[in-house]
Amino acid sequence: MKPDSVKGWLCIAGLGPGNPQLVTPEVTAALDAATDIVGYIPYVARIAPRPGLNVHASDNRVEMDRARAALQMASSGKQVVIVSSGDPGVFAMAAAVFEALEGRPEWQALDLRVLPGITAMLAAAARAGAPLGHDFCAINLSDNLKPAALIEARVRAAAGADFAMAFYNPRSASRPHTFGRVLEILRETCGPDRLITFARAVSTAEEKLLTVCLAEATPEMADMRTVVIVGNSATRRVGRFVYTPRSEL
Repeated sequence: MKPDSVKGWLCIAGLGPGNPQLVTPEVTAALDAATDIVGYIPYVARIAPRPGLNVHASDNRVEMDRARAALQMASSGKQVVIVSSGDPGVFAMAAAVFEALEGRPEWQALDLRVLPGITAMLAAAARAGAPLGHDFCAINLSDNLKPAALIEARVRAAAGADFAMAFYNPRSASRPHTFGRVLEILRETCGPDRLITFARAVSTAEEKLLTVCLAEATPEMADMRTVVIVGNSATRRVGRFVYTPRSEL
């Protein structure tokens, strides 16, 4: 169902991991109906310009400002799509928009929809095979919105519970040593033979996939365009693929 084109509305949409073919028809329809696109600079750049479409690009550290601006536009009668890469509910803009709604009943009455997208984590897992085939968790390794000590505690807890793990934002120029510490925790908890997959820029021309054991993993194998997937104790190779069996019997 397309959003109502008569009154203002806001869609929070996921653009998928990078390849335009992985954008859902639902998201494409919302983009085609929009008067305004709001989002982080590189994500907005993925939207083709057209007459009558206004684009509002901003930096990645102003999520709440971006959410409030989109809500204000929608409340003034505009048809707005706020875009995220992957899925907007996974370390992305949906949570920021709902946080901005708190204490604003006039915005809570808006026609507001969350349109899912294919996450980088799931796209990476599909390329590798099925490393998330059993219980798994996702952890954002950026300390922009939470302390490093909490990240370490969650990694240690997830590894100790034998989850497969997917890590977003593993290593940036501003915190090049964080991922090295995560690898140390993983080796301590999981041992040196656990499989770890580095999936960079999946579904784009720059895609690169590498699976090694933890003993061979180095921080330099990851950057901010990489999703890192660590298997559980049952994860294994079959041919060129990596998978985690569903049965623990």
